[in-house]
Amino acid sequence: MVKGGLDAFKFNQAKNVIDTSKKVRIGIIGTGWIAETHMREYMKMPDVEIISGADLIEGKAEAFFANMGCPDVKCYNSHKELIDAGGIDAVSICTYNATHAECAIYALEHGVHVLLEKPMCVTLEEAIAICKAEKESGKVLSIGFQPRFDNNMKMVKEIVQSGVLGDVYYIQTGGGRRHGIPTPFGTSFIEADKGVIGALGDIGCYSLDMVLNAIGYPKPLTVTGYISNFFGKDPEYFASEGKPRAYADIFGVDDFGAAFIRLEGGIILDFRIAWAMHLDTPGDTIIMGTKGSLRIPSTECWNGTIGGPLKLYQRVAGKDVVTEFPMQPPTEEGNFYHKIRTFLDAVKDGKEAPVSSKEIIINQAIIDAINKSSKLGEEIKVEIPEL
Repeated sequence: MVKGGLDAFKFNQAKNVIDTSKKVRIGIIGTGWIAETHMREYMKMPDVEIISGADLIEGKAEAFFANMGCPDVKCYNSHKELIDAGGIDAVSICTYNATHAECAIYALEHGVHVLLEKPMCVTLEEAIAICKAEKESGKVLSIGFQPRFDNNMKMVKEIVQSGVLGDVYYIQTGGGRRHGIPTPFGTSFIEADKGVIGALGDIGCYSLDMVLNAIGYPKPLTVTGYISNFFGKDPEYFASEGKPRAYADIFGVDDFGAAFIRLEGGIILDFRIAWAMHLDTPGDTIIMGTKGSLRIPSTECWNGTIGGPLKLYQRVAGKDVVTEFPMQPPTEEGNFYHKIRTFLDAVKDGKEAPVSSKEIIINQAIIDAINKSSKLGEEIKVEIPEL
């Protein structure tokens, strides 16, 4: 059924020999909690120098780098000051969703490589502007989708790309959290002027990438979308979590999103995502094809991998057959390590970005269309220009 059998879908991350004679000088823009993960991985790399950092909040960057054991890092109060100061080859952009585009565009326009945290940005128009800046700069722009490096996610793509499903015609995907509105370090995720998009941009982009990457990222044609914020606007929800009831007053993003998406190639994508709900999961991911279907078990809380063994359903010689693919162990270094490492390798060796904007602009277009469709209350067409 599957060429090479189950052993064909076992992955071992190759260990690269790192050339330490060529250092990559890094700046960190935004010093919130995700920046800490970037820093910890950069600090494992023998070919990296952390040169500078920036944060809009006075003194925050200085405190951040001191806490990370790097008190000599030069700190600035804006991304423009950091980039204008020079002395760097690349930046990690770890800011609010609302400022992803302006930071990325400014860096690219000034000849700096960019590792941009997800979501890529907020709107399709911003994504187009980022891609134009990337093309004109000739620099590497990679988007921060670390689940791409999970061995089980690779297995999903390999199974689909093997052709064993035949022509894919329907996909159901999504996921979320029963309780999981992200406010562990403040309210930047839930404020309208900072987060702008909520569950859609935080974990919805991952769920979309899992299936779109597997089928080759066809373009969306039309989207009928819906978003809501019933939990985020309920003071009792936050009180039950031991958080300030006042969070409900400033909650200005989505905590649930759903959509019916028509893709090129006659594929239907049925999508839903939640930060909070009364269910443990809105359902497994299902990829249905003309020769077989694949079930990808959901997780109770999105963690960048799958929730159990994959199951391939086929009819062989008149019999219904189910092939179970055992879950693959995680890489030794972790998915985030490989997100950083592959970006650095692309910068040093002139390779293509490990997570290309040519793909993620499609992801962003769908998220943007869900928002726009929900506000209009009708299906909308999606047009992504050739760049």
